[in-house]
Amino acid sequence: MAYIEGFVVAVPAANKEAYREMAAKAATLFHEFGVTRLVENWGDDVPDGKVTDFKGAVQAKPDEVVVFSWCEYPDRATRDAANQKMMSDPRMKEMGTSMPFDGQRMIYGGFETILIDKGGDEPTGYIDGTLIAVPSANKEAYRAMAAKTAPILREHGATRVVESWDDDVPDGKVTDFRRAVKATDDEKVVYSWIEWPSKEARVKGWEKVMADPRMEFTMPFDGQRMIFGGFQPILDV
Repeated sequence: MAYIEGFVVAVPAANKEAYREMAAKAATLFHEFGVTRLVENWGDDVPDGKVTDFKGAVQAKPDEVVVFSWCEYPDRATRDAANQKMMSDPRMKEMGTSMPFDGQRMIYGGFETILIDKGGDEPTGYIDGTLIAVPSANKEAYRAMAAKTAPILREHGATRVVESWDDDVPDGKVTDFRRAVKATDDEKVVYSWIEWPSKEARVKGWEKVMADPRMEFTMPFDGQRMIFGGFQPILDV
């Protein structure tokens, strides 16, 4: 299955268009290097949490918005080769000198997909993004839970459900995925998302999902540290 490079970034609200333009320019190079899909999503319904949340994950300031984004590759080998090319390509270095956000607070990492449940090729109009700390020993239990819930989500309107498992997630100097979810030494980070046709479909879908008796199960992770939020796609190529 696909390999995911996941990112979470804090971007000043005033720099939304500058960020989108930078991402669109970078996407051209990323596809040249092997990316099959690049999606950038602007924070729309990103709640504060009691223990963890997206804003805390990237130390977002009051005037900043959280961006949840990812690149899809055919496999890790392609991703690793792409990263090597990016580091040596002068066009990437040029873009890196004028980023419209604080790169030191960007969190990123590589994830292997453990579930992709999708319908047709419907355009994506809204994203639910999630970060979770899951005990390493519970990987198969988590996969089984995801395999059970994904069809229910799609039955109620979701178009694609993707679950990806911590594979190459580095520690950061300021922020990183592990700190975002307060992961313990025996836990791995899950980077996942749900695609919906629109925000309206997402709202109606979740009402049905939460009322569905099939959604009653024991979670194989600490739900209090789960990070989630709703995002509007601003680039999908």
